Amino acid sequence: MPHTDVIIIGGGLSALIAARKLSKHKNVIIFTKSAKTSSNSYMAQGGIAAAIGRGDDWSSHFEDTMAAGCHYNDGDQVRTLVQQGPEYLKQLMEAGLEFDRETDGQMALGKEGAHSRRRILHAGGDATGKAMTTFLFREIQSSVQIIEQEMAVDLVIEQGRCRGIKTIHKDGSVNFHLAEHTIIATGGVGSLYKYTSNHASVTGDGIAMAYRAGVELVDLEFIQFHPTMLYRHGEVLGLVSEAVRGEGACLINENGRKIMDHIHPLGDLAPRDVVARQIFNQIQQGSEVFLDISPVSNFSNRFPTIHRLCQENDLDGSTLLPVIPGSHFLMGGIKTGRGGETSLPGLYAVGEAAWTGVHGANRIASNSLLEGIVFGTLTAENILSKSPSSLVSHPVFPNHHAAAGKLPEKEAIRRMMTEYAGVERDQQGLVKLKAWLEESFDPYAVKSIDKRETAEKVNMMTVAWLITTSALSRRESRGGHYRTDFPFSKSEWGKKRIIRRLHKQAAVI
Repeated sequence: MPHTDVIIIGGGLSALIAARKLSKHKNVIIFTKSAKTSSNSYMAQGGIAAAIGRGDDWSSHFEDTMAAGCHYNDGDQVRTLVQQGPEYLKQLMEAGLEFDRETDGQMALGKEGAHSRRRILHAGGDATGKAMTTFLFREIQSSVQIIEQEMAVDLVIEQGRCRGIKTIHKDGSVNFHLAEHTIIATGGVGSLYKYTSNHASVTGDGIAMAYRAGVELVDLEFIQFHPTMLYRHGEVLGLVSEAVRGEGACLINENGRKIMDHIHPLGDLAPRDVVARQIFNQIQQGSEVFLDISPVSNFSNRFPTIHRLCQENDLDGSTLLPVIPGSHFLMGGIKTGRGGETSLPGLYAVGEAAWTGVHGANRIASNSLLEGIVFGTLTAENILSKSPSSLVSHPVFPNHHAAAGKLPEKEAIRRMMTEYAGVERDQQGLVKLKAWLEESFDPYAVKSIDKRETAEKVNMMTVAWLITTSALSRRESRGGHYRTDFPFSKSEWGKKRIIRRLHKQAAVI
């Protein structure tokens, strides 16, 4: 049976950062359930936030991050993020990673939502994620084995320690792979929703696997909806980066009124939850919403990816881009410490699948790539500091199959989640959604699956139920979790977190 030092599930930025550092000392294998470039990191248009500009400093970045997160963030973790991020970025640039520069050679810094300064680095205009992941793939090509089209479906456990994973290859074969350390880097939950910026493969797999293994999860009700998904004829066509608004674009309704006027002091660059709700409310009132890009100079050169998207959808030359909010980022996830450790020894989590505490109730723009770099590095350092475990290898292999019964189609899951656990929620809708999920699915039954299509549906149903019941438990509105029956009241905000573990009801601490 294959055995290695470190298994990483997922091929996004945080996975590659960890693999790059680990592979200098250990054998590392990366598993991706589809192609290695099929990740949200590779698709990321926006940049990476770092306080490196003249007149900027980590304390300003810290305050902006805390404010956007409704001060629900873990302050110590945010401090780690904004203080160490610039140094790690500098190390990558010294290794050959290039970002866009002005004509005078200075770093070109953009401004995005909820940031008080221009501190967003970009590469290739609006292809930052592609540039960064391509660079990292080159860095690890000779030292890390990457196995594509093999989906991890469950964790292998031995005496209370994670010892590896169970996988299903695209040809249907079921395999087991053992490792001293396992890192979940599977991304978030975007494809549980009808409208999303995420890659279609992002279906909450790592979070569902962790739940089945009894690993502690936290804050799953906090989901960020990106305000500006390009939208036509009932379909989302792609993401329009927040950087476009940072360069002067504004949101208007079909009557030409600027919809963010008098809504927030930052206007169109308000935190994403604020902007998404305002667009959502306009649409609910029967009005279309457009992003007016006429104020943006040299749009096609500054945003080549978005310009090409417009060309492909017969919007080339139009200055009014129809937009709608779409599921974008999960602030909660697998609870981790500073070095990526989870509640299950031998298991770590990084990237969007992990809860590091840095995002609070709402992620500020362009902090996700920075989180991947900082905590991917810290997780690798943590693993490198560990002594080998002393267990004799007699792991327990998952062999319980999914309960009988027909699971809903993926589109039905997405439709229900969008309607009842979307930009706005309420008690009545969440109760209806919970009942619908439980009609054909037992969320407390441990399941191990031998078919990929079944695995994705079970994972989607598992995480949908976790989000729904967590949203029911949080009887307030804050950041990405907005309940119309419990509107915002900052005087009532506390630090209560909704913790989820297998066979336990939601616990509020």
